[in-house]
This record gives sequence, C-alpha cells and structure tokens, in this order.
Amino acid sequence: MDNPRLFLWIGLALLAWMNIIQWDRDYGSQQAAAPATTAAPSATPAASSPAAGAASSSLPSLPSVTAPAAGATAAAAAVQTPAIAAVNDAAGKIHVVTDVIDMDISLQGGDLLRADLLRYPRDKKPGSPAVRLLSTDDASFSIVRSGLRAADGRAEPTHLATYTAPATEFRLAPGAQELRVPLTWTDGQGVTVMKTYVFRPGQYAFDVRYDVQNASGMEWKAASYVQFVRHAFAQKRSMFDVESYAFRGPAVYDGKKYQKLDVDDEDDSVFRQAISDGWMAEMQHHFVSAAVPPDGETYDFSLQREQAHSLVSYRGPLKSVAAGASATFSEKLFIGPKLQQQLKATGPKLELTVDYGKLTILADPLFHLLEWVHKFVKNWGVTIIIVTILLKLLFYKLTEKSGRSMAKMRAIAPRIKSIQERYKDDREQLAKQTMELYKREKINPVAGCLPILVQIPVFLAFYWVLLESVEMRQAPFFGWIQDLSSKDPYFILPILMGFGMFAQFKLNPAPPDPMQAKMFAFMPVIMTVMMAWFPAGLVLYWLTNTLLSIAQQWQINRVVLAEAKKSGSTA
Repeated sequence: MDNPRLFLWIGLALLAWMNIIQWDRDYGSQQAAAPATTAAPSATPAASSPAAGAASSSLPSLPSVTAPAAGATAAAAAVQTPAIAAVNDAAGKIHVVTDVIDMDISLQGGDLLRADLLRYPRDKKPGSPAVRLLSTDDASFSIVRSGLRAADGRAEPTHLATYTAPATEFRLAPGAQELRVPLTWTDGQGVTVMKTYVFRPGQYAFDVRYDVQNASGMEWKAASYVQFVRHAFAQKRSMFDVESYAFRGPAVYDGKKYQKLDVDDEDDSVFRQAISDGWMAEMQHHFVSAAVPPDGETYDFSLQREQAHSLVSYRGPLKSVAAGASATFSEKLFIGPKLQQQLKATGPKLELTVDYGKLTILADPLFHLLEWVHKFVKNWGVTIIIVTILLKLLFYKLTEKSGRSMAKMRAIAPRIKSIQERYKDDREQLAKQTMELYKREKINPVAGCLPILVQIPVFLAFYWVLLESVEMRQAPFFGWIQDLSSKDPYFILPILMGFGMFAQFKLNPAPPDPMQAKMFAFMPVIMTVMMAWFPAGLVLYWLTNTLLSIAQQWQINRVVLAEAKKSGSTA
C-alpha cells in the first residue's frame, strides 16, 4: 500500500469486514450446518442410527398419479423402521476402488456409504489418512441415495430395495478407460432394473444408469431421484481458523442462479422448485458432493430437515416403459475436490461451488491467471509472487501518480513544518497557507486514496482464492511454508511484512500531528498481528506487494528530490 496515512483505515476496514462476515455467517441467511470437512477413516465403516428416522417421507414424492396401494406404503415404512446400519449390514456392501477414490456401496438401494479421496490426505503429517467425504459415522454422517420411484403402487427399486451384484469388489484396472459396477433388482413379476455406476480414471464425476427391462405384460412408470442425507449441526467459526468461514451446506443451481440453502432457515427448510438444466450439491471447504440430472428435463428439487439430518433431493419426471420394452434413466454424480475444470465438464456452472462469494467477478479471473502462471513455474508460492508483480505493473501508472504526490509532500516537509510553527496559534491561516503551498507545488494530499481503493478489493479477492481453491490446498512454497492455504506456522512472513510496512511508513512523509504519527507508526504491529492468522499465501502476496511498493516509492523519491533541487523549490 502506498499511503501510510490510510494504513489505519485499511486495518479498521479489514477488522470490520471480518466481523461483518462472521455476523452474516452466524445470524444471516447463509448459516448452514454440516459435518467436519474430513473425518478420520475407521477400519470398518458402519452406518449410524440417527438416520433411522428416515421414514417414508424421505422418498421423493411422485407427480400426480394414481395413489399407491396402502400395502405398498406400509411395506416401505416397515423396511425403514430398523436403523440404517442394521439394514445395510444385512444387505451387504461392495468395495469399489479407482485411481482417485475408494468407495463402499450398499446393496440396499445402491447407496454410497463411504468415499475416501486417495489423492487428498487429511493433513500434511506422514501417514495421514485420506479425506473422507462420505461417511456413516455419527458426527460426520453423509451418504448419497438414489433410485427409481414407481407409480401406481408397483414394487420399486428405491434406496430401500435390495440389489444383487456379481462381485464384492471392483477395481479400475491399469490402463482401463472405465470401471462398471452393475447392481440388479427385479420385482419378481417381469420388471428388471440394472443400476450401473460408471467410473473413469482420474475423474471424480461418474454416471448412474438404470437399464429397465419390462417383461411384466403391463406398462411400468417410474421417475429417477437422487438424495443427499447429511448430519446437520451448528457451525462454529473462529478468526483463528480461516476454514471455519467456508460455506458448508446444501446449494442448488436453477439454470440461471446459484443459491446456498440454510437448513435452519424457515423458508429454505421447505424449499421446493421445479428446475431445468440445474443441479444440487452438498458443499464444504474444498470438497463437494453434487448431482446433475440430464439436460432439458424438468426436475423437482426440494430440501427438508429430519431431526438431526438435512435431505436435499431431486426427482425427475415420470417415464413410461411399455410392456415388452426397455428404457434408460441416467444421472451424473460428482464426489470429490472442487477442481474447476472437472466441475465445468460435469454440469452447467457447477464450478460455482468454488464459492468466492460477492467478489467472484475479481476472484475468478485472478484464479485463472494464477492457474495459467502455475503451469510454467509449478510452485504456487512463486506463482503468487509473479502474479503480484503483474498486478503491480498493471496499476503502476495509478500508483506512480500517488507516489509522486507523496514524494513531493516529503520534499516540502521542511516548509510545511515552518508554516506550522509560524501559524501554530491560528488554525485558519495554517490551513490556508498549507493549501496554497499544495496548490503552488501541484500536490494532491489525498492522491493516495485511489490506489488503496483499487488494491483492497484485489486483496480480498486473493483471500477468497486462497481460501476456496483446492488447487492450493496444502501447496508448499519453500522451507517452513508447506501449506500456503494455512497460516505461517512460525509467523515469519507476517513479521517480515510488518517490518516492510514500517520501512514503507518511513519512506513517506510523516503526518503533521504527533499523535497521528505515533498511531501510523504502530499500525504495522496491528497489521502483523492480524495477518498472522491469515493464509500464508495471502501474507506472501501482501509482503511482495509491500516490497515492490518500497522499491517504487524509493525510486520516485529520488527522482522528485532531484527535480526539486534542480528547480530550487526545496529552498
């Protein structure tokens, strides 16, 4: 930053901004409940009883058709009475492993019970377990249900039905282009459904296909659905944990607008909307579970709260399968890190789950610039330094004008001091003579405001890019900085930044008021304490920007001083 007179305002603005965000997250419309980002994996994943409350209401309702037979409803409720753990254990599970994900799929409904992301360790410690995005543990309960709802009270392959599989384990073979996991269900009366998960190497998106064969002798109608069931609890936030500010909870995209939902909000908790070309997601810091229905079809999206769980669902239109005919239903699921290229390829605007908030208009192009530079240097810390230099060059003319004004004020400082001594008892004359001097020397005392106003949004955009971009999660720089998305463990970068800000303060003209001068001199200490808890990558940006500003201001001071001596204006 180029004007030390505004350091105090910057610090106060940042403090106010952090408090506003925390208030909005805690009491505003975006409060969301969700489990911890990463739960330590257990040896044998077991489902938890809290989800046993999933009564028949958890099945997405069908559009207006003939009411189901009473016996079918009673049977569905009877199946759901036991705890999910007991039902899944009885039905059995299959183990699926690709090059990026390790997953358990229940034979009851084909529910996704566990998903470990093999390329993303929970932390930087040796032997750290992989991030677990889906889990049936109590504190981090999160599963994905899917199925077909049949009309007219017919038997249906919902998440309550029992499937069979040809094997208990499926692994993606080296060099294979896909891995298919087939599950089969039949109603015993001629309707057979093969539910197939299709995985591809390196991809966190996968397909869910339902191939229906109707040999029952009568028409069979059904609608596909997907449902995310997740444990919900109040999220605690702390200024000492930047991850706690990341949004956690359900979100939907209606084809035009992206909306985060609050399961505790009176309106959101009964959310329901017909959506075409959209998607739904369960979000958390750096990772997301998302479901994308086929293009061009209208699906019914809804959110509901059941005791300690949130259920965000969508259900498609009814499709008819004539007697003796076949049909296919399909969905896309994404279970993994918020890799923007993969998200874009999976669903329309699914990359919005990388939640940069209100500064997306700045943060998104900034991320793409960082990503482009990183392709060449292969180090995110070096990337941040290079992009900071590029931004400094972009704003060079703007900051140069401010710097020249500050340098001229420094050059005429002795004359200002003389005027202050001469008119110390006449404040009106003091102000008049000072302004006349500024006018003669063509100095604008507030010229430093514009660069500050420009750079603060860039700084905040950098904050959100570092906070939300999984590409920078646990990204090392050099030496002791092994995670640019977390705070400097030894606070070395914040301390260096504080010294840099103090040196920058000394380069610029001191405020005329002694008390104000002391406050500005103390400002680097305040900023050092504040920045100590920010991501190391953000502090690296600020430190680099400060050093570049010092070099620029030092050069400008030399030039302006030489010009002043030449013209004799310092006399």
